[in-house]
Amino acid sequence: MTGMTTYLAADERPLEHGWTLLVTEAGRYNGPNEVHRPAARIPARVPGTVAGALTDAGLFNPEKPDPLHNKDAWYFRSLEGESAGSAILRFAGLATIAEIYVNGALCLSSDSMYEAHDMELTLSGHDELAICFRALGPHLDKRGPRARWRPQMMDHQGLRLIRTTPLGHMPGWCPEIHPVGPFRPISLIRKGSHALSGLAIRADLETGGSGRLSVAFAMHAEGADLRLTCAGHEIPLSQDDTGRWTAELVIPSVEPWWPRTHGEPKLHDAGLTIDGEPHSLGLVGFRRIAIDRGADDRGFGLVVNGQPVFCRGAVWTNADVLRLPGTAEAYAPWLMLAAEAGMNMIRIGGTMTYESADFFRLCDRLGLLVWQDFMFANFDYPIADEAFAANVARELHQLLGSIQGCPSLAVLCGGSEVYQQGAMLGLPERIWKTQFYEETLRELSTGLCPDVPYVANSPSDGAMPFSPNEGVTHYYGVGAYCRPLEDARRAEVRFAAESLAFAHVPQQATLDTHLPIAPVHDPRWKARVPRDRGASWDFEDIRDHYLEDLYKLDPARLRREDPARYLDLSRAVTGEVVSETYAEWRRAASTCKGALVWTLQDLLPGPGWGVIDSTGEPKPVWYALKRAFRPVQVNLTNEGTNGLDVHVLNETDTLLALDLDLTCLRDGAQPVVGGRRSLSLSARGTLRIPATELFGAFFDAPYAFRFGPPSHDVTVARLTDPISGKVIAEACHFPLGRDKAMHDAAIEARVEDEGGAWHLLLSTPTLAQSLHIEVDGFRPEDDWFHLAPGPIRRIALIPRDMTVGGQKPSGVITQLGSRSRIAF
Repeated sequence: MTGMTTYLAADERPLEHGWTLLVTEAGRYNGPNEVHRPAARIPARVPGTVAGALTDAGLFNPEKPDPLHNKDAWYFRSLEGESAGSAILRFAGLATIAEIYVNGALCLSSDSMYEAHDMELTLSGHDELAICFRALGPHLDKRGPRARWRPQMMDHQGLRLIRTTPLGHMPGWCPEIHPVGPFRPISLIRKGSHALSGLAIRADLETGGSGRLSVAFAMHAEGADLRLTCAGHEIPLSQDDTGRWTAELVIPSVEPWWPRTHGEPKLHDAGLTIDGEPHSLGLVGFRRIAIDRGADDRGFGLVVNGQPVFCRGAVWTNADVLRLPGTAEAYAPWLMLAAEAGMNMIRIGGTMTYESADFFRLCDRLGLLVWQDFMFANFDYPIADEAFAANVARELHQLLGSIQGCPSLAVLCGGSEVYQQGAMLGLPERIWKTQFYEETLRELSTGLCPDVPYVANSPSDGAMPFSPNEGVTHYYGVGAYCRPLEDARRAEVRFAAESLAFAHVPQQATLDTHLPIAPVHDPRWKARVPRDRGASWDFEDIRDHYLEDLYKLDPARLRREDPARYLDLSRAVTGEVVSETYAEWRRAASTCKGALVWTLQDLLPGPGWGVIDSTGEPKPVWYALKRAFRPVQVNLTNEGTNGLDVHVLNETDTLLALDLDLTCLRDGAQPVVGGRRSLSLSARGTLRIPATELFGAFFDAPYAFRFGPPSHDVTVARLTDPISGKVIAEACHFPLGRDKAMHDAAIEARVEDEGGAWHLLLSTPTLAQSLHIEVDGFRPEDDWFHLAPGPIRRIALIPRDMTVGGQKPSGVITQLGSRSRIAF
């Protein structure tokens, strides 16, 4: 049930322009009449932030941000010329302590960043609007109920008392840009013919395939003819005993909504007709989500429309931490890259902020599931305080009301690492596992979104809430805790709501443009490397650990003597780690039913956690994830003396005919042994095939028995389409290690125009590790991949926005096994 009134056929106009800003010392002015208005001359965009407006004016440096929470910020706008009469001002999001004045009189106060407000007023045509965002600092310093634990990751413990985002307050995690201002739209609304209050929309998919659309609301419309329409079907609404209008429309054999990896994300327009006048209630999708706990009742996995879905994706940070945008235009570049990478889930974590309904609508269209944390992270919150609890109830009503009917909403979660924080400090369960998360938030969630599963906290369950072998975990065994890659299986991960955090190095072009400094040792470089506050290591140290483990090189020496090669190996290694880890987790016998990487995007250019850099350019690891996430996939796992296993997966709803080839190569070129099989892989099907079955005889593919010298240095598995010969998926296994399979491959490359689309055609007689394509004006569809002998590899070249039509691509190719640059 939405917390905001829906006005049908209303004249709703965003007040985007005409705003001016004045930043002052805290408490300098008690009201707008004390302000000398010509002093407020900085133009400000709304929605927007103080930091964004000051940056536009050249008064703020996002890379060296000045604190803003010790300042008051005044926004002014004249309503001169607006038609006189009754109207509503809607404030969709104010960060954070805000006072709203009309003609000098205080009309509304807000103390939550997460709460919207409607303010009714009568306009004269000569009105003045002012908003003062009071300094947050004095509120942070106020005393509240005593905290039983204090997380070190936050820069001020007072944040737990205020409903505002931790963004800007987590040193080592994100830039310290304080979120202040009207970051969501301010709109002027003139009421239309009808107003719906308490609008509730629910779209369900029944097991028999029928869709069920339920709608309820309150509206003054005695004697009116109201009808609900969707997907070519219609039903009249009637009033219940409370006077609410209700209807339940059943749509036989409705086209369901699927996550993009498993089918089409089909949406349907839901409409409301009042006395013959049509109104849209928005797009809805019919889907059914359940939680699979597994045979031992310790697991966690999503089942969508009766089909188990391996969830993979990333944790969202923000489209722009400077301005905190909430538009589809701001979200689209990031979410489209997530979809292109084969992700099917995005998590909005409790350390971030709520995104707008446009985020969910875009995920609906793209087929991306959304795991939504409520904005609680790490702190011991004052949950017994009645005013605090009331704020939370209003924010959840508004949040969930604005996205009801969105099929992308897949999981609601009480918060991030609250349980973990208390448990890791040695406190007993009764202290941190509270009724607030177990009951209060659960009841709010299930009452508002009964079709969406609720998780009390992330992580939770198990002997300790962070134990990976039960329930939901945050898995950093491979990663921050420097465990060997085999730990991904040993840990028996069930579902990782976050995992695999590294300081991912961006493409060189991003560094050359946005961070042109010496890597690693320059303090400006180190400032961009994420770290846990107070830790003696950072996430570059973690990456270096695996560089040494996989390539047998000393990172410290390498970055001194050959920094360019150090950066290239650093780009390659995180891709190799995530590829092997997901190959383990996606095999049929794995306990893991989903894993999300930390994080989707960086907030500043540099070696951050994001798999996409802050300019919107995919990092090398993004391409590795794109390969690891393929719905039709082949993987190789080393089973020791049990041999090498080939895993083939088909997540689509179609029976597939595929050819599987497996070849062991000596010196990356000479076939030693091989096997081939034509497969008929059922929809949603998986196969595990021991390599010896394909070879027809014993062969020590993983070099586990070590009978004599090794005969090969790489094994290549390849899935191809038997009709077109197109390569669907490939995988490589290095029995002696990647360092023993470095070859200077003689790569042939040429560019062809295929029906107006440019492709790069690549072939090699010898394995080339981590081949990188640099091409002016284009982005390759794949990059930093291993190129093995065999069929010609065709790489689509995607023109960038500024590329001139008809421009023929040119560039160079590099590989880890050679210093040569091959031009094309």
